[in-house]
Amino acid sequence: MTKTQKLTGLNVAIFESRLSKTMADLVSLQGGIPFLAPSMKEVPLENNPAAFRFAEKLLKQEIDVLILLTGVGTRTLVSVLETRTPKQEIVEALKKIQIVPRGPKPIKALNELSVSYALAVPEPNTWRELLKTLDGNRDKVAVKDRVVAVQEYGISNPELVAGLEARGAKVLRVPVYRWALPDDIGPLKAVIQKIVDGKMDVALFTTAVQIDHVFQVARQMCLEVPLKEAFGRVVVASVGPDTSEAIRSCGIAVDIQPVTPKMGPLVVETAERARAVLESKRHPERSEACLPDRQGSQHRDSSAPQSAAPQNDGDSVFLKACRREKTSFTPVWLMRQAGRYMKDYRLIRDRVSFLEICRNKDLAAEITVKAQEKIGADAAIIFSDILLIVEAFGLGLEFTKGDGPSIQRTIRNAKDVEAIPEINPAESLGYVFQAIRQARKTLRPDIPLIGFAGAPFTLASYMIEGGASKDFARTKNLMASDENLWKLLMQKIVRASIKYLNGQAEAGAQAVQIFDSWVGCLTAAQYEKYALPYSKELIREIRAGTPVIYFGTGTGPFLEKFSEAGASVIGVDHKVELGAAWRRIGYDKAIQGNLDPSVLLKPVDEITEAVKKILGYAAGRAGHIFNLGHGVLPETPLENVIALVDRVHELSRKNSGKQVK
Repeated sequence: MTKTQKLTGLNVAIFESRLSKTMADLVSLQGGIPFLAPSMKEVPLENNPAAFRFAEKLLKQEIDVLILLTGVGTRTLVSVLETRTPKQEIVEALKKIQIVPRGPKPIKALNELSVSYALAVPEPNTWRELLKTLDGNRDKVAVKDRVVAVQEYGISNPELVAGLEARGAKVLRVPVYRWALPDDIGPLKAVIQKIVDGKMDVALFTTAVQIDHVFQVARQMCLEVPLKEAFGRVVVASVGPDTSEAIRSCGIAVDIQPVTPKMGPLVVETAERARAVLESKRHPERSEACLPDRQGSQHRDSSAPQSAAPQNDGDSVFLKACRREKTSFTPVWLMRQAGRYMKDYRLIRDRVSFLEICRNKDLAAEITVKAQEKIGADAAIIFSDILLIVEAFGLGLEFTKGDGPSIQRTIRNAKDVEAIPEINPAESLGYVFQAIRQARKTLRPDIPLIGFAGAPFTLASYMIEGGASKDFARTKNLMASDENLWKLLMQKIVRASIKYLNGQAEAGAQAVQIFDSWVGCLTAAQYEKYALPYSKELIREIRAGTPVIYFGTGTGPFLEKFSEAGASVIGVDHKVELGAAWRRIGYDKAIQGNLDPSVLLKPVDEITEAVKKILGYAAGRAGHIFNLGHGVLPETPLENVIALVDRVHELSRKNSGKQVK
């Protein structure tokens, strides 16, 4: 095998249509055996009233901004308009408005027309980058209260349209062509059959529509389920984030996505990594050092074979790190890894309230598992909320849009505390246990499930304040003015929380996290007197053998005391440097953290540098679990979360031989 032919002997499925020959040549240069399976054709809309409506407004100067999403679509739009209006008139009208092309292809189409553009969108040229570019250049291109036309490319992009409308734009959709299956689907059928028969090694996807068409044809062949299973034994490579998201929405893991979302880098990076990925997918027992992410996290149909997955939780890198055992890479999971930054979750939330999701074991389990699979995390955390136990106390709980949680009957005096009942979580919170059982059955055996609860102080503060607070004045006043009443309240919370967390462990949670979200409002002396004893008691009573993560925000001033609560893992926020924090809590404990969540809003290269810095602070020492210093922000791009997980795995694996004992 020559240096440049790293695909030698591998059968490669190519679903590209227009540039299929070019892609086949690239694969052949790497020694691969290309199998062409064109999966789509572009069909201009013969009767296109939307395009002509756009032309009418354009010529009347009623369009302020035009967003061009594809090069082919740009050319097709002009061609359609030319059937009724001279081309030069169209070009002159385009020159009078502000144009924002999504990437290099529509820019090239504009150059052919000698039409300039107002802004360029950076790679990877998704709708998210487009909106960010508009947000950062309001002085150049304003969309609020302006008519913004969007040239669509086959299917509408509801996220982009919603994003523009949220910014005050009056959006005019301009669809100019649609996608269809090719006239001859014989080659596509043949390749699908080869994948199912185990005769294909690599599958290359260059647009989101391709995966939809592949499964459309597979359904015609009655091979949808076998194909989904078979992709678990094939290297699945995607050109970029939008395509990857579409592939994952079909329940298929994405193994390779190039840093630069173009055809050449896709083939080159696939050639570099394909053999290692194949080895890890087809022979996982030989390769513990392989990435534990989307290479093995494909959606599991009930009929899919499970033998490839490790059969006991001792194979979990996350649990090994909790025990401070040496691992071949740093495990990573994220607080709020299931949430509003994910399209799947937003679609559910559009029709079901947050509390209804928490109470629905099927939805809670589904969201839990899908989030882990999509980002490739090394652990899943059950979809729930720390305040469900407050509802079980009979205090009433609501989540209002924009305002967060609200406790209906707050704690103000001794009578209120005495009225708090001794609860049986198996009855009042049984739906959480059911969701855990269901999620545990669905997750891969080597992916642990984390249960959780609020810490006694944080729960008490919610119950007293009625929700979030800036100064927690009522809480501090109660605990200082009536220490006996404070003790009674905290003991009731502790007793219920012990039963609640142990019930989660019995249902299948292999680790638990205790969230002390508001403890940072206390001084070191206040924490030691009013919070620490009760966290200690709770942690002490957790079922033996269950790793406990104790996470708090703002704990820097009393981190040493915080670490005395007895947890096996201390979670630190992003306001402390991880290396210094570990020295302060002691190397006899594992540490979790602690990337600033806002970093995930930045370009991937900046995320990579931040990951390097935190891994450097950990110094390869056994017992580091990578996480954020708080939860994932709602506006975080999904592809950035996926990139973070990938970078943690890749960079820590390179340094796995340098671990400090």
